[in-house]
Amino acid sequence: MKKNLKTEFSTRQYMLSRDFEIYYYNDKTIPDVKAHTHDYYEFYFFMGGHIIMYIDGKSFVPVPGTMIIIPPGAAHFARLLDSDSPYKRFVFWVTEDFLHTLSNISEDYLFLTDKTKPSGRFFIHKFTEIEFNAIQGKVFTLIDEINSDRFGKDAKILISVSDFMLSINRMVHETENPSITDSEPDSLYQSIILYIESHIDEDLSLDRLSDIFHVNKFHISHLFSDTNGLPLHKYVIKKRLAMCKDAILNGQDISATAAAYGFTDYSVFYRAFVKEYGISPKNYRNEVVRNKQ
Repeated sequence: MKKNLKTEFSTRQYMLSRDFEIYYYNDKTIPDVKAHTHDYYEFYFFMGGHIIMYIDGKSFVPVPGTMIIIPPGAAHFARLLDSDSPYKRFVFWVTEDFLHTLSNISEDYLFLTDKTKPSGRFFIHKFTEIEFNAIQGKVFTLIDEINSDRFGKDAKILISVSDFMLSINRMVHETENPSITDSEPDSLYQSIILYIESHIDEDLSLDRLSDIFHVNKFHISHLFSDTNGLPLHKYVIKKRLAMCKDAILNGQDISATAAAYGFTDYSVFYRAFVKEYGISPKNYRNEVVRNKQ
């Protein structure tokens, strides 16, 4: 049985681990925490509740889907304004040393934390609902692996945290740099990929994409098959299923989720989900909800 993914809130404001720590909190009440600083980065992801956040003398009320990056030395604390709805958030602590270890693989890992330099100010970004659902799925996967005793645990944790970090850096970078020039390799393919991810609930047929990008549909078909080995239709189905899985992992209604991500026929979604993951959406959701309690 998987361990509980929820963490009991603690006022501890220092790390026990050498590299990083990640927590999922879901509270109706929390003890007061005074303004404090860290010698590491805090990535804060707000999921829901009614709070006010104070950072470096500034105050604001976050909305669901907000990410805040608090650099070392920045004083901060949160106040719960009411307990009508649970205060839900992820908190990811990571040391500069670990970030520099990742940067030896790619400097792209430092894209977000570099935004807090040299001023030392915090950085705020609002993700789309689809993006935030994907992030939550990655976080739950990481927490689940940390709490497991499975073979290859340490390697899987490193892969999961690397994927999580690179994904949030990529999402923000692509939001800030939406244009892909024709001079870049595979620009058409990348443009279509970005369009699919941001219009996942719409018509993504070859005919539709051909009209949008003014490219022969047979060229698009060959481009996908040659680039990733999948026909466009199968790629779209896999992308929709992955997004649905992340949304279900976040407790969203199954039928509504299927419709929101482009499955107009629930029976088609159901069969595709079982074929892809070997379990029904309902059983998958029940297992996740049980593990989160």
